[in-house]
Amino acid sequence: MAKTSRSLPQTFRHYLANPLALGYLGVVLAVCLWVAVDTFSAAPSGDASFAGVWAILATAPTSLLFTFLFTFAGPVGLIGIPIGAVVQAFALGALYRYVTERRAHGTAAGVSSA
Repeated sequence: MAKTSRSLPQTFRHYLANPLALGYLGVVLAVCLWVAVDTFSAAPSGDASFAGVWAILATAPTSLLFTFLFTFAGPVGLIGIPIGAVVQAFALGALYRYVTERRAHGTAAGVSSA
């Protein structure tokens, strides 16, 4: 069976619109919202917090790689977090599609995975 070629937006939608990728992006969003709330609530007291580290760790290793390759100062340096989140969600989505399509093709051919 010949594979159909997809455009770039169709490929992103194919790999990002599944429960695993969307769940990961939801977790990253929740962590980033928690970091933002913690940052703004601790700002008046002057108390420093390491909450921002959790956002970087939630998207590691991609965000760390981006941070080390492109050392930007200030808020611009945080661009690695959304890039890391999308890259890793894409990888998780590709893994999810591979496993589910492999399972679907295996059972359709009469091969059991049990």
